[in-house]
Amino acid sequence: MATTEHRADMFMDLSLDPREGGTRLGDERATLVEFLRCQRLTLELKCQGLDAAQLARRSVQPSTMSLLGLVRHLAEVERSWFRRRFAGQEAPKRYQSDTDPDGDFTGAVPDQRVVDEAWAAWREETAFADQLIRDTDLDFVGRDGGGGEISLRELLVHMIEEYARHNGHADLLRERIDGRLGQ
Repeated sequence: MATTEHRADMFMDLSLDPREGGTRLGDERATLVEFLRCQRLTLELKCQGLDAAQLARRSVQPSTMSLLGLVRHLAEVERSWFRRRFAGQEAPKRYQSDTDPDGDFTGAVPDQRVVDEAWAAWREETAFADQLIRDTDLDFVGRDGGGGEISLRELLVHMIEEYARHNGHADLLRERIDGRLGQ
């Protein structure tokens, strides 16, 4: 008699979850930073153990979405918000261009060099963002994409939402690749 694999068996062992043990009763900054940290870790967990071909695997036609594309996209999002809009740096886009505005996804090809570059870019941008967050008051005002104003506090909530939305995509992409579910 064949055994049936249950959906619940595909979840990660909770004792191995690096998102556990963070701030529980922290102040506003600690809470926002911890929620962002956990969302970033979730993206990493969704991609963990996959090769370049799996990371670049598209969802369904006509979508260009892939886990690798999400890593590249979130590196671009971190760069746009923290470097360009909050730190005021002249930082060109990494992947998007006028001729390929979806380059973060269309350029996510099954090549280990592309994978390595994407993770390096993402880590560079998150490290920059983390330093800016540590050094900046929550009331600091930067610019949103339309030229309006936004506080660092509001930006942190936005980034948590951005990761949460894309981590939902990552859940489905990962489940399609190897059946692994997330929590």
